[in-house]
Amino acid sequence: MTNKKTNSKWPTAWLLLLLFSLMLAACSSLPTIVPDMDSQSARNIQMKGGRGVLSEAQAKAVLDKLRSQNADNTLLDRHVAIEGAITGSPLVTGNKVTLLIDGPATYASMQQAIQAARYHVNMESYIMEDDEVGRQFADLLISMQKKGVQVNLMYDSVGSINTPRAFFQPMIDAGIQVLEYNPINPTQVRKDWEVNQRDHRKLLVVDGKTAFVGGINISSVYSSGSFSTRKKKPRVNKDGEQIPWRDTQVRIDGPVALEFQKLFIDTWHKQRGPDLGEHRYFPPVAPAGGEIVRAIGSSADDPYSVIYATFISAIQHAESSIYLTNAYFVPDPQLRDSLKDAARRGVDVRLILPSHSDSSLVLYASRSFYAELLEAGVRIFERQDALLHSKTAIIDGVWSTIGSTNLDWRSFVYNQEINAVILSPQFGVQMKSMFDRDLGASKEITKEQWDQRPISERMKEFGASVWSRLL
Repeated sequence: MTNKKTNSKWPTAWLLLLLFSLMLAACSSLPTIVPDMDSQSARNIQMKGGRGVLSEAQAKAVLDKLRSQNADNTLLDRHVAIEGAITGSPLVTGNKVTLLIDGPATYASMQQAIQAARYHVNMESYIMEDDEVGRQFADLLISMQKKGVQVNLMYDSVGSINTPRAFFQPMIDAGIQVLEYNPINPTQVRKDWEVNQRDHRKLLVVDGKTAFVGGINISSVYSSGSFSTRKKKPRVNKDGEQIPWRDTQVRIDGPVALEFQKLFIDTWHKQRGPDLGEHRYFPPVAPAGGEIVRAIGSSADDPYSVIYATFISAIQHAESSIYLTNAYFVPDPQLRDSLKDAARRGVDVRLILPSHSDSSLVLYASRSFYAELLEAGVRIFERQDALLHSKTAIIDGVWSTIGSTNLDWRSFVYNQEINAVILSPQFGVQMKSMFDRDLGASKEITKEQWDQRPISERMKEFGASVWSRLL
């Protein structure tokens, strides 16, 4: 939402929030999310292909091919070593990665992949709405189920709270297995009831060979492209302004789709979903390209968020540039310190953040950290004329990530999240081009301008920041 009336009389909710914030500020604290990690350790880097773990010679050949894309080979080598040193899923070679910007391109590619399915379609979405886009996907999934393709659909109970049960019933009647993640109704739970733990992932796996991950839900708010001059049904905010949603997804064809498949099936089993049956969930997968990709999932049950550890490690080892685009930026002290330290050692650190949000509380909590970041030399830009929902990063031109993970407490502590990390100079060029495009549609927030903001804005920021861990 826009924030035009900054000097007008405050709503009662903001006054109450400020009073609560003043009472709680002294006792608020932030725990350590992840232990210190020695990312430069001498542990062997596990790299996989379509036929299993690669030998040392095979892994070297893959890296040699990637090095040929980049003049500064040492940056790629270092980031491969850093990423490989973090425990969790392996680095997987032989993948084709396609960058998808905004809803129209993403939905077209997803629907094409679903239509080509022969054995199964596994879909996981935080939000699946009963609207034009939601019904298009429901009809397509039903048609594939009737053709003998097993469809398994998982959606979040809170994220899809406005979607009536009747929307899912035709899919269930057609034989699609539909699973509600952590039902709000405690009488329907399948495990310990943790209503604060949500499945924020956006994942589609087709035949174990193709995977989609990113920030895009199944909803008509994504019907128009954020850079298009011909906008189709963009969201209208409370002031009557039309605001398209800006988001990013990635399609990955190749062996790493099996790693994303494991994450889907693991969540399905933990939620005690029905038997998935035998539908070639883990087929042999031939190489489809030359990219190294890592599938990373995190959940509240984990000792710490591997996605968070990956972000921190990549930022702390950045040598030239850190370009982050994020929808809900409420960083903990360790992440803020990592960004500030990088800027102070000469790394070009740039953040593209929203100027509009579907949560004004998150927007003000985010802005409460601007002053200290600007003071350290971090450059901050706010995306104009769109509701920014993207969650991407490109570091040193060789390390990229796209996924569902926001840089906030909810993503790192409470949510199920999923990201793809791509180690590739060639793909990095595409990511940088996309970042520059968003940068051209953004307004820079300078320290001088920020220091002149009104006291009313500062008080809102303070009030929101105290609740940052719960947002």
